[in-house]
This record gives sequence, structure tokens and C-alpha cells, in this order.
Amino acid sequence: MNSPITGTSQRLTSQDLIRLKKYLADTLLRALEMEGVEASQRPAFIQQNIGRAFDSTQLKLPEDLKKDIFLQVLNDLLGYGPIQSLLDDPDVSEIMVNGPKKVFIEKKGQLTKSEVTFDDDDHVIRIIDRIILPLGRRVDVDSPTVDARLPDGSRVNAVVRPVSIDGPSITIRKFRKDKLKAEDLIAFGSLTKQMSDFLEACVKARFNIVISGGTGSGKTTLLNVVSGFIPENERIITIEDAAELQLQQDHVMRMETKPANVDGVNSVTIRDLVKNSLRMRPDRIIVGEVRGGEALDMLQAMNTGHDGSLTTVHSNSPRDAISRMETLVLMAGMDLPLKVVRQQISAAIDLIVQQTRLKDGTRKVTAITEVAGMEGDIVVLTDIFKFNQTGVSQDGKVQGELKPTGIRPNFSPRLDAAGYKLGAEIYMAGKPMDTPSRR
Repeated sequence: MNSPITGTSQRLTSQDLIRLKKYLADTLLRALEMEGVEASQRPAFIQQNIGRAFDSTQLKLPEDLKKDIFLQVLNDLLGYGPIQSLLDDPDVSEIMVNGPKKVFIEKKGQLTKSEVTFDDDDHVIRIIDRIILPLGRRVDVDSPTVDARLPDGSRVNAVVRPVSIDGPSITIRKFRKDKLKAEDLIAFGSLTKQMSDFLEACVKARFNIVISGGTGSGKTTLLNVVSGFIPENERIITIEDAAELQLQQDHVMRMETKPANVDGVNSVTIRDLVKNSLRMRPDRIIVGEVRGGEALDMLQAMNTGHDGSLTTVHSNSPRDAISRMETLVLMAGMDLPLKVVRQQISAAIDLIVQQTRLKDGTRKVTAITEVAGMEGDIVVLTDIFKFNQTGVSQDGKVQGELKPTGIRPNFSPRLDAAGYKLGAEIYMAGKPMDTPSRR
């Protein structure tokens, strides 16, 4: 075999190292094909033969450099290239590749630039292909965007040229292996014990709840926690674009959308699944996120006996959530007057829970708001609990307190009738709230 480069380690350029890694990868892939190695045996074969492939180059490199090159090649062939180390780091919650030399991460709520880099645009494309090809997906000039899911459940979005002007991009929202519970959110300071007890009562009393929040605010995490309050003896149907929910109940039927095939047909949308779920004898319907005309089908389900449904919506306040729902209902193509749409929303939804990512990276439930009916043409909203920000500490931490507003919700008699007598003190504005510890 001819060496891909010549010279000593002192004279190796970055391009020499790229060519060396490509040579090792190509050599190992050819050996795999020639030997006919089964998929299950490939990792062991590659690890056993990478040293032999390197020896054929007759290069003399320091052991630490050689070890680093071997690790990069192994990650390219068996993992997800340079970002494999980030995927393995439990403290990294999101990975954003804006180009081969611009990799950002969210770690413990803070956004920082990583030291990880790719060789070039082609290297990023190879990793995108490695992620999506086993799933039967493709990304190219004609189909430049793709959503996918890693085997561990992490959500992946990839964009290539011509849509991504500066080169291929990858965004990965990592999947938590440990399912958070209400106690964890209380410990994090995301909500209080009183708020948790209130939400538990509302879920068990079969109220229809919308979790509202911006991108990355923790809506899905909160939906996971809230859905944990659903009793074991109820049939739950979950509907998502990419399956992220981790329900622990036994009687759960999970459904996920299907993209169109290469001819652009045979897709299965959230709306299709919501309609289909109504024929599956659900006790509860949980939609990971409403973002289109399925909002109308969801509201109609809520208004026709499917109480206790849960969903999330992208919005920055409870009032914005109502406006967003109005827009989504109109996207269903029904020529409905706005007042009728608002009547549908106010009759269907009992509670809006606002989840917010604050400036310091922490995530909190900043409002629990009752949808209290209509006054004229306006949907009436009443805050039951609210986060009041009081300032920012010297180290940049947002300061404030979560407390009740002092208003007792109109649906209190429904809670009482369902057997959940919370008592007036839980709503008292002057009542000291739990002061949760912070991790």
C-alpha cells in the first residue's frame, strides 16, 4: 500500500492529518467488504485492524497523536464522528453544528462554543448520512432538510445546501435516559410543591391542559412529568413528530408521524394520527406538540368527551398560547369566524402551564393559568400561580419567587367533585411557598 502522506510528524499539516484519517477509514472499509465481516463483528474487526492499517503508512508519530487519530477514525466508522464525545457527555443537552469549525453546545443551561471540529463540509455530510441512511432517509439538493431520531431517542435535524447557505448543519436535542419526576423539578427550582400538587389534582380530575413555551424551554420535559400523574388504569395514546415522551404507565400506545416517500406521497401527519386516535378508545390523548391544523381536531376531541388530554404549543405567554391556538385552528382550512374559534378554545382548554427558559439558562414554570371562559369576544385568563422576577444577582442568576396569586380558580368545584379538595390556603397570596434547593 502507498502511504497517503510522507514526512515526519513535525511536518504534518492539518490537511495531511485529514488525508491520513481518510486513508485509514477507506482501508478499513475495503477490508470489511473483502472479508465479508458481519455487522455485529465490525467494531471488533476495526479495532483489531486499525493498527495494521496505520503501520502500512510507515509513519512515525507520537503515541498520544496516534491514539487521538485512532479514536477519531473509530468514531467516524462506528459512531457519529467528532460529536460522539459530546453525545457521550451526560451534561451536554444540545449540540448545534453550524459548519465544520463552528460546533456549539448547551451544557447545564449555558450555550458555549465547543472545541470539537469537523475536517470540512464533506465530513459533516458523511456524519449526516451516517445518522439518516439507516433510517431510510435522505438529504440532498432536492430534499435539503431532514428530521430524524438516533437509536437512543435523541432528536436530529439536518440542513444542507442550498437551504443552509454556509454549509451543512446538524442540531441534536439529546434524549434524557433518566426520566425526571415532579420531585426533581421541585429540587431544580422549576416549580414548587404546591404547584405540583395543584397540577397533579388537575391531571387526575381529567382537565385538558396545554403546556406553552418557547424553543428549548423544557416543554417536553414538563409534559413527561405531568403525564406521570395519569392513573395506571387508563389507556393513553401519544402522538409525536419524533417520539420523545417517556411514559411509565403500562397501557400506552405510542404513535409517530411518517414523512413522505421519495415521490413526495404517503406521509402520515400529526393530524392524521389525531383523527385515527379517536377510533382507538383512548382515555387520554397526548400530542407532543400542535403546530398545524391538528389543533382543531384536538379541540374537537377535548370538547366531545376526551377529557384529560395534554399537549404543548410554541408561545411565550398564556395569552400568546391562545392566539397561537387560534392561528393553528384556522390552518385546518375551515372557514370559521374568530369568535367561534375562541369559543372552541375556551370550552376545550382548562389550564395553560407556561414554561420559560430564563436568561441565566434555568427553566421554570412561570405561570399556571386558568382558561375561565369568554367575556364578549375575549377569552378570559386567570393566573393561579405566577413567577415574579425581583432582579438578577451579581453572578447573573435570575432572582424571584413562585407564588399563588390569591385567586381561587372557577373550576375549583370540579376539583372538589372529583375528590381533590386542595383547600383555600393553597391559593393564598400571602402563604409562604416552598423554597426549593437548587442543584
